[in-house]
Amino acid sequence: MRYMIITYWARSQGRDRPLQQDEVVQVSRRVRSRDLDSASVILDFVQKSVIKSSVGDQIAPKDFQRTRDYYYQHYPNIIDQLEKGSQ
Repeated sequence: MRYMIITYWARSQGRDRPLQQDEVVQVSRRVRSRDLDSASVILDFVQKSVIKSSVGDQIAPKDFQRTRDYYYQHYPNIIDQLEKGSQ
């Protein structure tokens, strides 16, 4: 696997309740056009680059190491496997 693809979306929990933020993380050998359309963050662990980085309406910095370190706090096993496979 080469790419870590993270998608965020908000869903309603009903009237008078706040939106719930959901997150889906997947790994893939390639980036599909639907991933480019729907994903919030796409990290390439072979090129060590950020292909896409936006959360909501805001564009996040495209600093690979900083983004990788942030997600490593939450997904160390996935990132360890991606780094092992990209060597």
